[in-house]
Amino acid sequence: MTSLSSELLIDKTITFVKKELKNAEGGHDWFHIERVYKNAMHILKTEEANHLVVALGALLHDIADSKFHDGDETIGPKKATEFLISENVSSTTIQHIVQIIKNISFKGGNTTQKFHSKELDIVQDADRLDALGAIGIARTFNYGGFKNRTIYNPEIKPNATMSPEAYKASNAPTINHFYEKLLLLKDRMNTETGKRIAAERHVFMKTFLQQFYAEWEGKK
Repeated sequence: MTSLSSELLIDKTITFVKKELKNAEGGHDWFHIERVYKNAMHILKTEEANHLVVALGALLHDIADSKFHDGDETIGPKKATEFLISENVSSTTIQHIVQIIKNISFKGGNTTQKFHSKELDIVQDADRLDALGAIGIARTFNYGGFKNRTIYNPEIKPNATMSPEAYKASNAPTINHFYEKLLLLKDRMNTETGKRIAAERHVFMKTFLQQFYAEWEGKK
């Protein structure tokens, strides 16, 4: 595929994703996809990988997040496959992108990832970066509000070693999510660029939590 046709395919994919996610929850909408895409392109500058696979993987990684489809993890890969077939993308490229979609998500602290590729490493880091820092905090509370979850309950302790099933079914307070996912991501990044940015955003989140607890106790 020439660079010109690749650019056209990426543009068509952007149009497709914007349409599919028009009414999506604010933390998993087109703007989330756009940020992940930009993160992936930034990381790609210092990594050797297939540009088209990274671009399409980033753009399609949340085309149908299972959280919003009764936990069904087959819808995203199916939608992505149907779209890519309609655009005459090679079966090899489609298979790689589907593997990225299937393996990108954090599924709890007690989970082992089965598929590995440099392209997945990049897209996964790009997605995880959007779960960190100021935007990560905003997205976490946005989703907690969307699910009508308690902000914080000191009596409900975080569980960082949940199975994928328990993690998916959890209705724990939003603050628990920091300990069950967000603060674990820094040490799970794949690329040097991802690790560097994640470390900075990790510090910001720790500072936020210190301020949160101080305010909760009426100390500030």
